[in-house]
Amino acid sequence: MFTVIVALLVIALVVTLLIKGWYPQAVLFMGGLILLTFTAIFDWGTLLGAKQTTNFVGFDIFKVFSTGFSKRIAGLGLTLMAIGGFSRYMEHVGASSALFAVFEKPLKLIKSPYILLGASFIVSQIMVVFVPSHAGLALLLMVTLYPILIRSGVSPMSALGVIGCAQYMDVGPGSGNAILAAQTAGLDVSEYFVYYQLPMFVTITAILVVVHMIVQRWWDKREGWVFDPSKLATLAGNKDMEADKKVPKIYAILPIIPLVLIIVFSKVAGSHIRMDVVTAMVISTIVAMIFEMIRLRSFQAVLSSFKLFFEGMGKILVSVVSLIVCGEFFAAGLIKSGFMATLIDAANSAGFGLVTMVIIGGALMWIFAFIMGSGNAAFFSFAPLLPGIAKAIGVNTIQLVFPFQILISFGRVSSPITGAIIAIAGLAGVSPFQIAKRTCIPMAVATLCTYVIYFCFFM
Repeated sequence: MFTVIVALLVIALVVTLLIKGWYPQAVLFMGGLILLTFTAIFDWGTLLGAKQTTNFVGFDIFKVFSTGFSKRIAGLGLTLMAIGGFSRYMEHVGASSALFAVFEKPLKLIKSPYILLGASFIVSQIMVVFVPSHAGLALLLMVTLYPILIRSGVSPMSALGVIGCAQYMDVGPGSGNAILAAQTAGLDVSEYFVYYQLPMFVTITAILVVVHMIVQRWWDKREGWVFDPSKLATLAGNKDMEADKKVPKIYAILPIIPLVLIIVFSKVAGSHIRMDVVTAMVISTIVAMIFEMIRLRSFQAVLSSFKLFFEGMGKILVSVVSLIVCGEFFAAGLIKSGFMATLIDAANSAGFGLVTMVIIGGALMWIFAFIMGSGNAAFFSFAPLLPGIAKAIGVNTIQLVFPFQILISFGRVSSPITGAIIAIAGLAGVSPFQIAKRTCIPMAVATLCTYVIYFCFFM
C-alpha cells in the first residue's frame, strides 16, 4: 500500500508541474528518479539484471536511464531523428509549400465558406501523412491555407479551429507515436499504418468534415461573426501570409517519396525488399539535393545545405528523443517500484476485461495528453506498460496500443497548451483558449466515434 501511495503522490507532482509549464523532460526524469530511489531504499524490486548491474544500487538508478537512452537512440530515436532531418530539408527547399500549391487552386473555386472549410480539412489531412509534425503542418497552413480561407469569407476563428485540428490523429509512417505503437505491438510500421490506422483515419476524417462545418458555423453564429471584406488586412494581422518559397511545382513530389518507398518495399505491397524509415528518409533527402543541384546549378551550395539534415536530427534529439527517454525512465519507475503490478492485480481481481480497460485507460490517456499538451509525452510515458497489461488481461498488445495511441491524439489537439495551438494563436493574435474551444467539440465527437468503431470492427 505504501508503494501505491508514493507512486500516486509522484504522479500527482509530475502532472501538477507539467500543468504549470515546467520543462517536461526534467519533470519526467525527476519522477522516475524519485520512484527508483524509493525502490532501491525499500527494496521494492530489482533495478537491473545481473549482466547490467554496476554492483552498487546508487549507480544502478542512473544506469537504468543510460541503458534506456542507449536502446532508444539506436532504434526509435534514430528513426525520429532521420524524420526530423528530412523535414528540415523539405522546409529549406520549399517542398511542403509546393505540395500545398497543388491543392490551392481547387480550393479557391469553392464559393461557400463552410464547404470550403470542410474541403480544407480534407486537404490538411492528406498533408498529415507527408508532413508528420503537428506544429510544422499547422504553421505551414497558416502561411498557405489561412489567407485563402479568410479571403473567402471564413471567420478567422473557424479557420484556426480547422488548422488546429490539422494533425488530429498521429498517423502514418512518419509519426513518432505511430512508430512507437508499431514497435510496442511487434508490427511493421507499414502494416500498422495500412491495416489499423488508415481505416480508422479515413472514417473519422469523413465524419469530422461534417462536424467541423456544423460546429464552426454554430460558433460563428454564437459569436456574431459577419464577413467584412474591408477588414481583410486586419484579419490577416497585417502580415504577409504568403509562402516565401517560390519553387517548381514538381517539388511537391519530394515529401511523398518516403511514404512511397516505405509502402512499396514492404510486406503490404508483397515485396521481398524491405525499406526502413531511416533509409527512406536518407534516400529522399538525396533525391531532394539532386533536384536542388538541377535548379540552383551550384554543387557547393547544395552540398553545404546537407548540414540542415543533421541540424534537423539534432533538433529532434533535443525535443522528442529526450522526451521519449525521460518518459520511459518515469515509466521504469512505475514498473520497477511494483506500482503497475499492483494495479494489474487489482484490475484482475476486479475482473477488468478488454472493454473496460480500453474505455477507462483510453479516457486516462486522453486526459494526460490534454494536461501535458503533448501526445508524445503521454504515449511515450505509458506505452512501455501496455504489453504487461495486455498479457495480464489475456489480449494481444495491439488491442490496447491501437486505441490508446489514437485517443491520445484527440486529447492533445483539445489542449490550449499544445505547441501547435500556441503557435498559430500567436500568429493570428488570439488566445489559445479561443482556438481550443473550437477544437474540443470535434475531438469529443472523434473520441466517441473511435470507441464505437473500435468495438464494432477492431476487437
